[in-house]
Amino acid sequence: MKEGKSVKVNYQQQQHQNGHLSPFKFAKLFDPEASWDKDQLGDVLHWIRQVVALVCGLLWGTIPLVGGIWIVVFLAISTGIVYGYYAMVLKIDEEDFGGHGVLLQEGLFASFTLFLLAWILVYSLVHF
Repeated sequence: MKEGKSVKVNYQQQQHQNGHLSPFKFAKLFDPEASWDKDQLGDVLHWIRQVVALVCGLLWGTIPLVGGIWIVVFLAISTGIVYGYYAMVLKIDEEDFGGHGVLLQEGLFASFTLFLLAWILVYSLVHF
């Protein structure tokens, strides 16, 4: 058993030395001391927005909310969650990643599309 663990550790160290990234750890998501590269942070922000979009779209469609104000509310919630995550949880310097504009725009259009799709689909299926 010890031999299996040491082989796994050696394999991970060898991957790291060869320039390959080690597997992503979920503990890193809430560690303000963790180091992030631009691609990793962008992926995390993108998927946070996708989850928020799906939840809001399902909720908005189930409750029967209609009107453009709810689009603005979704955009405010989504942007607030992303900003709160990278500024308050991770405490990163946004200038290292291109500024607030780049980070806040990460995944915005894809999440907006998913939000509208979920909202319209659920609203149409439940209330008609």
